Amino acid sequence: MKYILALDQGTTSSRAILFDKTGTVAGVAQQEFPQHFPKSGWVEHNPEDIWQSQFAVVKEVLQENGVSPSSVSAIGITNQRETIVVWDRKTGIPIAPAIVWQDRRTAAMCKKPKFKDKEKVIRKITGLVLDPYFSATKVCWILENVKGARAKAMAGNLALGTVDTWLTWRLTDGRVHATDVTNASRTMLFNIHSLQWDDSLLELFGIPKSMLPEVKPSSGIFGETQVFGGSIPIAGIAGDQQAALFGQACLKPGMVKCTYGTGCFMLMNTGTKPMMSKNDLITTIAWQIGDKIEYALEGSIFIAGAVVQWLRDGLGIIQTAAEIEQLANKVADSGGVILVPAFAGLGAPHWDAYARGVLVGITRGTNAGHIARAALEGIAFQVVEVLRAMEADSSIKLRELRVDGGASRNDLLMQIQSDLLGVPVIRPKVSEITALGAAYLAGLEVQFWKSTKEIASQWNEAGRFKGKWSMAQRKGAINLWEKALERSKGWVEE
Repeated sequence: MKYILALDQGTTSSRAILFDKTGTVAGVAQQEFPQHFPKSGWVEHNPEDIWQSQFAVVKEVLQENGVSPSSVSAIGITNQRETIVVWDRKTGIPIAPAIVWQDRRTAAMCKKPKFKDKEKVIRKITGLVLDPYFSATKVCWILENVKGARAKAMAGNLALGTVDTWLTWRLTDGRVHATDVTNASRTMLFNIHSLQWDDSLLELFGIPKSMLPEVKPSSGIFGETQVFGGSIPIAGIAGDQQAALFGQACLKPGMVKCTYGTGCFMLMNTGTKPMMSKNDLITTIAWQIGDKIEYALEGSIFIAGAVVQWLRDGLGIIQTAAEIEQLANKVADSGGVILVPAFAGLGAPHWDAYARGVLVGITRGTNAGHIARAALEGIAFQVVEVLRAMEADSSIKLRELRVDGGASRNDLLMQIQSDLLGVPVIRPKVSEITALGAAYLAGLEVQFWKSTKEIASQWNEAGRFKGKWSMAQRKGAINLWEKALERSKGWVEE
């Protein structure tokens, strides 16, 4: 039996998943790793923790399922995007912690006239908004604040990369310094039209070109790894949200998926031409297979599943993330309580790095069930905002929403989402959809799967949620949300 091995390196855990030719999961291993919050608004990872956890779960999934490296046809990598690692080319040792996509330390930097005056140019070249979310200002911060970094970079001794690049470097013992177009398109340094690193942006952010990885198609040979005991080609790479779009078989323009993970990310396939947003969404590369590039509109929500973790770890009103559904079901509604989970600022379509979380509408009758339900609704309300902006940009009316990610397994959340959207919310049979997308991209390159048509035929529905609310109910709920949302904006203006 032959398999494709997907490495799914996420914000809070590393996973390894084996897929067979039917796209069925044949084995899974997962390991969480530490999160570091050294200052307010800062989020860091130890790059060694990322590598060691990813290495460990690959060894585990192969051993537990009796799979030898020779039975693995290819590896596909999918990863948390925007998170940046900078390391010494000679030693392979990171010079600083990885700055995570959620990190907001460069919010003030983004407001400097030097960058603010170039906002329209940045958007035209990269499809992105000027925000601390993306990688460019994170690299800039490292070069400015880590002792000796600037001199090492100018001498050509430093390498940078998103997490896929870091993993590929380690998997190939430093032989390969590369990324794919989807991850490159998240750095705010990449021209999504010419598919090249942009010299004007590198100059603007003061980043030497020698630090940057080679950019390749999402489906293609990046190199080979021998670290697991045999030679396995790395044949596909895509950022986690693009991988999920591919795994959901959203292969035609107008198809939309939403991933409910630590954050929440909605992508619409817009075809072979980039569609520039007029409603503060971002334009990104969906994937590249051969010479064909496909693009997507994206709305990025910074806090989704993370609000459930906060209820567990911060407030202690649940012991496990799964308990939130049971707790929220103890009440018929949120009792007028609204939770805006802007713990790391607001992403699309607001892009407010200074927003913070707000919990309003509390009375003496408010209990833990109301807060739990308000937390789920807070996730769903944010998705509604992104979708409305997406419909306005594309002039395409959503017919259905394909969903995935850990929080998509929460039936109550999915029902709330359908109630607020007024369209069916559909959950696929394979829950490991992000990893499956990476596996598909790798498998296409090595002919494990023959075509995208074969991939589309493997997508199967497992659950469907239909909205029960009237238009008036939806409008009333959204109006209340918008009132609370305004309270959260600009809270910690510096």
